[in-house]
Amino acid sequence: MTPITISYLTGHIKTLLETDDLLRDVWVTGERRSWKRAASGHVYFTLKDSGATINAVMWRNSTVQHTWLPSAGDQILAHGYVGIYPERGAYQLYVNRIQPAGRGQLYAQFEALKARLDAAGLFDPERKRPIVPAPARMGVVTSADAAALRDVLRVLSARWPMVEVVVFPTLVQGADAPPQIVAALDAANRYSVEVAPLATILLVRGGGSIEDLWAFNDERVAYAVAQSAVPVISGVGHETDFTIADFVADLRMATPSAAAAAAVPDRAEHLEQLRALRRGLAQRAAQEIGVEARHVAHLRGRLARVHPQRQLDQRRQLLDARRERLHGTARGRLDRRREQVRAARLRLGALSPLAVLNRGYSIVQKVDGTVVMGPDESGTGEALTVRAARGAYTVTRTVG
Repeated sequence: MTPITISYLTGHIKTLLETDDLLRDVWVTGERRSWKRAASGHVYFTLKDSGATINAVMWRNSTVQHTWLPSAGDQILAHGYVGIYPERGAYQLYVNRIQPAGRGQLYAQFEALKARLDAAGLFDPERKRPIVPAPARMGVVTSADAAALRDVLRVLSARWPMVEVVVFPTLVQGADAPPQIVAALDAANRYSVEVAPLATILLVRGGGSIEDLWAFNDERVAYAVAQSAVPVISGVGHETDFTIADFVADLRMATPSAAAAAAVPDRAEHLEQLRALRRGLAQRAAQEIGVEARHVAHLRGRLARVHPQRQLDQRRQLLDARRERLHGTARGRLDRRREQVRAARLRLGALSPLAVLNRGYSIVQKVDGTVVMGPDESGTGEALTVRAARGAYTVTRTVG
């Protein structure tokens, strides 16, 4: 038999391994032992069970897609293919996917972290801030290419289109996701202080397995959410999914769409409330106007009763009445005076010297007008005037 080279032998074995249907697509279960991450990002580790050990490698492009990676002693399922590393002449497992051999292991880690953070006070209701009911501006921390972002923007546009949305992109799955989520939350808080205030931050991701959501069960992410100065609403996974970030967030919603709906009011409901308020204000205004109108009418009535013009009219009427009474009184008094004058005239006429003269008597007067009452009041030869009823004449006394 002709001898063959080691390279040829190794190549032949490599071909056999790589063409074997079982070894080309295999799941291997075992305990993770050694673990080394190279500067290139590739990970080299070993798997062991009770009877054997196998070397394994996972390239960087597969590593970064994993949020959860095993710790020493974890039982895992590793998927990949079996090949030969020619330089060492050793076969190894080329891994492209890792998951825990039992979900209980991940849940145990989840519960342990949850208990530790709860004891640290990160879940206390007193620590959580109220959500601004009608934000003007909000941040969204998620993958820029994820369906979750489209769902959030669709809900926000339908419910409250006037809100301004600032997206802070990050990985949401894989080993590099937790530090990127922390950095995105920090960027959102710095934006709120240095650029424009944010009312709320939405931390969202679509559904997936517990491994897919494991980035949101990272302690670094939990503390970043708790230390955010801006209130955080989480919406990670589906309705039945819970992550550590959900417990720390100021408000947890079941899905990204639900988180968006909780962050803003419903425009339709808001408009209906405004319409109801408008109707209520209109009714109240009508009632108030009615009350005030009746009050004004009452005041106008009172004003009309005390208006100067009305007082003048009443005074004029009173003046007319008094004038009439005064005129009546004056006429009565004048009539009585006339009657008295007439009576006095009658009495005077009866006593008048002319009346005596008309009865045939005469009045003898001296030149100075002195009435001669007897013969001794005039002398012989004295000129005297005799006034009779139909005239006066002069005589001279001739006898003594």
